[in-house]
Amino acid sequence: MGTESANDHNFSSRNETVKRERQIDEWLPITSERNAKWWYSAFHNVTAMVGAGVLGLPYAMSQLGWGPGVTVLVLSWIITLYTLWQMVEMHEMVPGKRFDRYHELGQHAFGEKLGLYIVVPQQLVVEIGVNIVYMVTGGKSLQKFHDTVCPSCKKIKLTFFIMIFASVHFVLSHLPNFNSIAGVSLAAAVMSLSYSTIAWAASVHKGVQENVQYGYLAESTAGKVFNFFNALGNVAFAYAGHNVVLEIQATIPSKPEKPSKVPMWRGVVLAYIVVALCYFPVSLIGYWMFGNAVKDDILISLEKPAWLIAMANMFVVFHVIGSYQVYAMPVFDMIETVMVKKLNFKPSTMLRFVVRNVYVAFTMFIAITFPFFNGLLGFFGGFAFAPTTYFLPCIMWLAIYKPKRFSLSWCTNWICIVLGLCLMILAPIGGLRTIIIEAKTYKFYS
Repeated sequence: MGTESANDHNFSSRNETVKRERQIDEWLPITSERNAKWWYSAFHNVTAMVGAGVLGLPYAMSQLGWGPGVTVLVLSWIITLYTLWQMVEMHEMVPGKRFDRYHELGQHAFGEKLGLYIVVPQQLVVEIGVNIVYMVTGGKSLQKFHDTVCPSCKKIKLTFFIMIFASVHFVLSHLPNFNSIAGVSLAAAVMSLSYSTIAWAASVHKGVQENVQYGYLAESTAGKVFNFFNALGNVAFAYAGHNVVLEIQATIPSKPEKPSKVPMWRGVVLAYIVVALCYFPVSLIGYWMFGNAVKDDILISLEKPAWLIAMANMFVVFHVIGSYQVYAMPVFDMIETVMVKKLNFKPSTMLRFVVRNVYVAFTMFIAITFPFFNGLLGFFGGFAFAPTTYFLPCIMWLAIYKPKRFSLSWCTNWICIVLGLCLMILAPIGGLRTIIIEAKTYKFYS
């Protein structure tokens, strides 16, 4: 009799754990609703990919030069599309199980403990890094908007603009999951297409500048080399949507006869076409018209017509609002998972409210303290984006599928890994140098 009641008790307690897990899963931001359409994935991906990075591309081109610049852009496009395909394939490679988060895939590839230690720090650096950079971008674009619309007004500190920008997120962060930010994300995707178009169309309208030069700006060899490295980081930053790919795919419903990878892949291809339409015209035409005199944000080079530039800056603000949310969602998911599963908090609205406000305040504070945008891009771009975008998927692929030596798949993956490693080592060096140079003349909270 005793054993039976003990068994019953075990069974009921196990049932309760399963029920609790399911409740938690339904409450967490990423796994809560699985009814997204394939075009959701398209515009979430566009929002995640086409960052404010696109405006820095002409400047990166001017530091790379024509040949290397075009090569790097096109190669990055191909490699990242390939690694993205790998991620989409690996999402459901174990029948009946879905890897809803990047680190779950990491744990499957490298083992329970190691997978966490490899993926989570990188993913957090990427997502928090993006959020900080976007705070700065949002603030700067608002400032430019203000200065273009009213050149004679009293100048307002960047600090205050970043605060204004952050105020939006104190509200938006409380949307519970990915599907509920689909509207925000769609708006952002449309915006990114519009300001990219404004950037290159206005450049064409302006025409090739008089005595335009395509040489490198830096006089010294060291300057040229470091600038080259920094530009590599900027390009890597422009192609970084992979950190939220599995999280986006997790919102798509999946049946054995209709796996989620089909609609997801459709969305990804659409997103990549849009990315190409944004990136290539802007970087090539921008560089072609302005040569090496192009500023690190192409909208600054275009001073006139004022209303158009003001509009483009406003578009950037709207887009960055959306991107911030797309990147913040997995972070919220991680923090909330830890709070609920490890620290046994009750899944409540109050917990969510506190966690998300603290996070937004944290990113705002850092953004206000260190707003040198260009160097940060190169630094974060190389340090964290290169691995997660260019070669972590390849390493996982090799670890899981174990393709034959020197077969096509094996070679492709190793080429990506080598290129990605070079990027990871070189780009932060350039970025750090830029940060140091800018920090010399920088006054805190000016």
